[in-house]
Amino acid sequence: MSHPDLSEASLLDLFRLEAQEQSQILTNGLLALERDAHAAAQLESCMRAAHSIKGAARVVGIPAGVNIAHAMENCFVAAQERRITLRQAHMDELLRAVDLIRRIAQTSEADISMWDAGSKEITAPVAALARIVSDPDGVAAARPADVPEAAAPAPAPVAVTTIEKRVASPPSSDAEASSAVSAPLAASNQAPSADLHDRVLRVTAENLNRLLGLAAESLVEGRWVQPFGEALQRLKRQHYELSGTLHELREELTGVHLSERAQEALANAEKRVVESRRLLSQRLSELETFDRRVTSLSHRLYEGALACRMRPFSDGTLAFPRLVRDLARQLDKKVHLDVIGSTTQVDRDVLEKLDAPLGHLLRNAVDHGIESPRERLAAGKPAEGVIRLEARHSAGRLTLQVSDDGRGIDLAKLRRAVVERRLASEQMAAELSESELYEFLLLPGFSLAGTVTEISGRGVGLDVVQHMLKRLRGTIRITAQPGRGTQFLLQLPLTLSVVRALLVEVGGEPYAIPLASIVQTIKVPTASTALLEGRSHFELGGKRVGLITAHQVLESSAAAQTMPEWSVVVLGNEERTYGLVVDRLLGERELVVQPFDARLGKIQDINAGALMEDGSPVLILDVEDAIRSIEKLVVTGALSAMTSTGHTTAKSKRKRVLVVDDSLTVRELERKLLVSGGYEVEVAVDGMDGWNAVRSGEFDLVVTDVDMPRMDGIELVTLLKQDPVAKSLPVMIVSYKDRPEDRQRGLKAGADYYLAKSGFHDQTLLSAVADLIGTAAA
Repeated sequence: MSHPDLSEASLLDLFRLEAQEQSQILTNGLLALERDAHAAAQLESCMRAAHSIKGAARVVGIPAGVNIAHAMENCFVAAQERRITLRQAHMDELLRAVDLIRRIAQTSEADISMWDAGSKEITAPVAALARIVSDPDGVAAARPADVPEAAAPAPAPVAVTTIEKRVASPPSSDAEASSAVSAPLAASNQAPSADLHDRVLRVTAENLNRLLGLAAESLVEGRWVQPFGEALQRLKRQHYELSGTLHELREELTGVHLSERAQEALANAEKRVVESRRLLSQRLSELETFDRRVTSLSHRLYEGALACRMRPFSDGTLAFPRLVRDLARQLDKKVHLDVIGSTTQVDRDVLEKLDAPLGHLLRNAVDHGIESPRERLAAGKPAEGVIRLEARHSAGRLTLQVSDDGRGIDLAKLRRAVVERRLASEQMAAELSESELYEFLLLPGFSLAGTVTEISGRGVGLDVVQHMLKRLRGTIRITAQPGRGTQFLLQLPLTLSVVRALLVEVGGEPYAIPLASIVQTIKVPTASTALLEGRSHFELGGKRVGLITAHQVLESSAAAQTMPEWSVVVLGNEERTYGLVVDRLLGERELVVQPFDARLGKIQDINAGALMEDGSPVLILDVEDAIRSIEKLVVTGALSAMTSTGHTTAKSKRKRVLVVDDSLTVRELERKLLVSGGYEVEVAVDGMDGWNAVRSGEFDLVVTDVDMPRMDGIELVTLLKQDPVAKSLPVMIVSYKDRPEDRQRGLKAGADYYLAKSGFHDQTLLSAVADLIGTAAA
C-alpha cells in the first residue's frame, strides 16, 4: 500500500492523529469493559492505547498528556494483574481522562502551552486515577464535583490519512513508544472497521462533486455506443439481403447474353458486396468489444468516484455508545446501544446531517423510552435496556431504524395532550388512528415530558428530526407497542448523481420515474376496472388500488383514442398505493441528474431534469410530491373518474381554500374542518409549494402557517401581495406564534387575518373563514 506524504505535517498534527485514533480505541474498550471487567483482549487494547498516547505526548513535549496517559496505563496494568477490578465508578474516571486527552489534542499549537502539568485541571484527574490503583473503594467518594458527566463530543475527523503501524509486542520503553508519532499509526482491532486509510488527500467538496458529475456523464455517454452498434447490425442484415438480391439477379440472367462490360460490372458488384460485408463484420466485432470495454470502464470510474463520497455508517456513530452510556448513568439506568449495519455506505453530506437528529432520537430513547432497572424487573424484562440503531440500503434508499425495548408510547396520554393543546377536539382526537396521533409528536414544541430537564422536555421535541428529513426529502414513520418499545423508521434518498429510472410517455412528452419509487408496472384491461364512490380502482394482489391518469396529475392534455388496456405504474407504499396511468412505457434508462436553477424554486411534481442519449431533455418525476398531489385530488374531491378513452369526468366546484402548512397533522386537521364546512380544499406542504399552487390554480382564500422550510409564511404573503394577479386574494395566517410582535409582523406583510393555533377550535376557524370569503356556496 502506498503511504501519504506527511512530511509537511507538524509533530502536533501527528499527535492529534494518534490521540484521535487511540482515544476511540480507549472509549470502545472501556465501554466493553463496563460489561465484562475481566476481558483480557480489551484490557490489553486499552493498555496499548494509553501507552502509545504517553509516548506520543512525550515526543511533542506535552507533560500533561504524559501524566494522564501514564496514570491510565497503570490502571489497566493493575487490572491485567488482577490487583484491582474495574468498576463503574472507575470507568467514569477513565472516560473523563479520555475526554481530557481529546481536549489537549484539539488545542491549537499557539495555546498548547496552557496545559500545565502542575495545574489542578491535570493533577486532580491524575490523582483520581492513582486512587483507582491504591484505593479502589474510595474512588466514587473522591470524585471531583466539577467534572461534567456527559461525554465530550467526538473530535471531527482530521483531513489527513493514518498509515499502518506493525506492533508485535508492547514497546519496552517510553522511547520506543515515542516513535509512534512519526512511525505508521496503529489500525487496532477495536477501531472502526473503516479504519482511516482513505484520508489521504485534501479535496474540496466542489471538486469532488464535479469529478462525480463527470464520471456520471461518462457512464451515460458510454451507452451511446450500444444504439450505434444496433444500427450497424441492421446495416449488416441489409448487406446480406443485398447479396441475396444480386445472387437472384445472376440466376435470372442465366442464359441471357450480356456484354462483357455488363458481366464485369455484375461480378464487380458481387465482389464489393462481399468485401463490404466482411469489413462491416470485422468493424462491428471491434465496436462490440469497444462497447463492452467502455461500459465496464465507465462503470468502474463512476463507482470509484462515488466511493470517494461514501463513508461507512460507523464513521457517524463513534460518539453514540458513549453518549448513551453517560446519559444512562446520569439517569440511574442501564442501557446498551447496539449498532447494526456499521459498514453500510452513506453519503458524506447525509452522514454529517444525521448526527444531530440521531443523537436526539437516542436521547429520547434513553430518557423517555427505557425504564429504570426496578421498573424493568417488575415488568419481567432484563434490568438493562437495549437501543438498536440500524442502517441498511433498501429499494435504492437509505433506511435507518432507531428502536428500543422500553415502555412504548402512552396513546391515552398523547390524546389528552393533543386535546389540552387545543390541536383537536375530544371527539376528533378519539377518532384519530395511532399513526395519525404519532404525527403530533413531530410538531414544533410538542412534547409529552412532564418536567423540563437538561436531557429532554426542553420544548424541542422531534421537530429537529422532522426538519432534517424535509431538507433531505426523507420520511419518518413512528410505531410503538405499549410495554414493548418504540421504533422510528427513517428513509432517505441516496444522493446519487445518476438515477436508474423508468421512462414513460405522457401527452407526447417523456418523463422519468426513479425505479426505487416504483412498486410495480402492469397492463390493466379497462374492462377489469371498477368504480367505487366515483373513483376508478383495480385489483392488485387482493387489494384495491386507486387509478389516476398522469395527465390529471401533471395537468397535460389527455389522449383521445380509445384504450383497451392501460399502462399503469404503481407508486407508494403499504399504507398508500396509487396506480398512475401513462400513455406508454418506454423502458429503463440510466440518467445523469441535472438539478434546476435554484431561481426556479420547487417545480410541482418534478424533481430534476436529465438528457437522453440523443440530447433531448426529460423531466424526472418527484414521486413523493406526485403522491401528495394525488392525495390533494382525493381529499378535495377533485379526483375524477376515468373513462375507456383515458379522459376524466369533471367535478362541480365550490369555494376553494388553499391550506399551506408543513405539518401533515395540522394540514389534515384544518382540511377536515374546512371540508366539513362545505369548502373545497387543496393543501400545500410549504411556502414554495403554496406559491406554485396559487400561480397554477384559482382560490378564494389562502390559509398559511409561518415557520416552514424553503419559503416561510411571511415570504409567501409578501409574494402574494406583490403579485398583480394574486394581490386581491385574501390570506389568513394560522400560527403557533401568538405574541403581539408576531401578529404585527404577519399583518404588516399583508395578511388579512391572524389566528393563533393554540387558541382556535372548530368554530373559530370556520367563523374566520366565513368572515373573509363567506359561506362555502359559490
